[in-house]
Amino acid sequence: MLLAIGAGIAALSGIGAGIGIGIATSKACDAIARQPEATGKIRSTLLIGAALAEATAVYGFVIALLIIILLG
Repeated sequence: MLLAIGAGIAALSGIGAGIGIGIATSKACDAIARQPEATGKIRSTLLIGAALAEATAVYGFVIALLIIILLG
């Protein structure tokens, strides 16, 4: 029972990453609308931030799988 709760909590990192990427994309769209000449810099910064946020979601998923496989 506690094993499943721990795996579920570890998998919740995907929700935080999704919310973070959504907010960052929204802010990047606002920034591009205000300063179209800075599109390249904004896009590259957004992609780096999205990759880092997505990496945390993948790490949480891997930890959830490790909890289930190794401890289960």
